[in-house]
Amino acid sequence: MTKSRIVSSSHLLNERSVELSEFEYALIMAENTFQRWLVHCMSAAGNKELSTIDILVLHNVYHRERPKRIADICFILHIDDTHTVSYSLRKLAKMGLVTSEKVGKETFYSATESGAELCLKYREVRNDCLVDTLLTTGISNEEIGEVARVLRTLTGVYDQAARAAASL
Repeated sequence: MTKSRIVSSSHLLNERSVELSEFEYALIMAENTFQRWLVHCMSAAGNKELSTIDILVLHNVYHRERPKRIADICFILHIDDTHTVSYSLRKLAKMGLVTSEKVGKETFYSATESGAELCLKYREVRNDCLVDTLLTTGISNEEIGEVARVLRTLTGVYDQAARAAASL
């Protein structure tokens, strides 16, 4: 009996790597679920107004409590469109969650006390709702680390493929 494949687009199947289509469908589901999780977790932490990109930018700005430039944020979050990050930073600044400081020609962004408190409240909700639940699945931290390693590797493969496709 032929194994049934769970894919989103059967017309993209290739006999040389049916698993790639399975991976892509899982990635689509994971991406959308992760974005939904970010918004619901932030809402439970006390802010219903932030989009997924706003949440990612806020956490990155607070990361290690060091000021960051837009270029740094884009690089770390793997975002090509600086305007998206710039818009998010303006929104976060209007909400009093980040502040900016000019140093020479560069602008550096830092989390405000309110921004830091929101990030820490998010962490509490994450621990209560996600980390505690994960412990009951039987999936080990080592397995999660291996999935992360493979995903980072595949990110590089997709990046290279995107550059190749852009040159066609």
